[in-house]
Amino acid sequence: MSEGRKQRVLGALEQNRRRPPRFTAPRIDMSHGAGGKATHMFIEGLLLPAFDNPALAPLADAAMVPFGDARVALTTDSYVVRPLVFPGGSIGELAVNGTVNDLAVSGAAPLALSTALIVEEGLETEALTHEIEAMAAAARNAGVSIATGDTKVVERGKADGLYITTTGVGVADPDLNLSSAAVRPGDKILCSGTLGDHGAAILIARGDLELEAEVFSDTRPLTSLAKALMIAAGPDLRFMRDPTRGGVGTVLNELARDSGYGVVLWEEKLPIRYVVHGACEILGIDPLYVANEGKLLAVVAPEQAEAALESLRNTEGGEEAQVIGEVREEPARMVVMHTGFGGTRMIDMLVGDPLPRIC
Repeated sequence: MSEGRKQRVLGALEQNRRRPPRFTAPRIDMSHGAGGKATHMFIEGLLLPAFDNPALAPLADAAMVPFGDARVALTTDSYVVRPLVFPGGSIGELAVNGTVNDLAVSGAAPLALSTALIVEEGLETEALTHEIEAMAAAARNAGVSIATGDTKVVERGKADGLYITTTGVGVADPDLNLSSAAVRPGDKILCSGTLGDHGAAILIARGDLELEAEVFSDTRPLTSLAKALMIAAGPDLRFMRDPTRGGVGTVLNELARDSGYGVVLWEEKLPIRYVVHGACEILGIDPLYVANEGKLLAVVAPEQAEAALESLRNTEGGEEAQVIGEVREEPARMVVMHTGFGGTRMIDMLVGDPLPRIC
């Protein structure tokens, strides 16, 4: 492709990305919950215009609500994983850690959680007890209380045994302003550890893959890793996010789109376990789009990148952290990866619903 044509294509893609989304689907399908383009169209074309307000508009992991001289961080999430128990965790532990993590990567100290349980008729009491105890243990481990909640029972066949919704409240660090608007060209992108572990563990546990391999979910609280980064980088910490639904590829596309800058990745720097890479290859999916439940991405100023990386590697859960890319002026609003073969490829937003539901 000639340089002129390449620039015209890039210009057309950028123009399309600038257009406000319109939600025109006649009915909801599974792709609207997959975390990719259809999900963004659903949220930004239907929900955001209806609920329009300054707290919601950034569409971050947690909303920042002014409260006197402080900012209160507020987040909510629902968990619908199958099977309920999987290698390395279960839906109860996942529900607590996921909400705690949304607060942590927003630069907030968790205060308390609320939970709602949607229980299917016929669920064994032993299974429900296991999840309640898992939630209690995860909350203790994260240093947060489950302060209130609700329960509902639905008819047999109307749920996958148990759905859990958790809401978290925290107090934001007054010295941090984490957002995509804060990133600058030259900033480094850090990943706290190996990618795709949670998604691969669920797929193998469900029997979708005939693999004799041990892969464990990475579900864990990210509070200590987030705190280590805040101490090491201070105000030079620009952005944090946990790459859950839609994976790293989705988070970095959101970052590129919202910041207006480009994101460049180096394939050889991506920390992906061999067995996870193999599982994704069998299914024909990219591990960059697979959910993680105990990893974070961070953008830091280049002069603080080494200190930030060292702080992650010296914190439990961050031993395999890597600098995986950087922010650049071009290509604007796009994510590209330099491959191990010396070429480049575009990492676009996830299209459709190629993955079974895993979080």
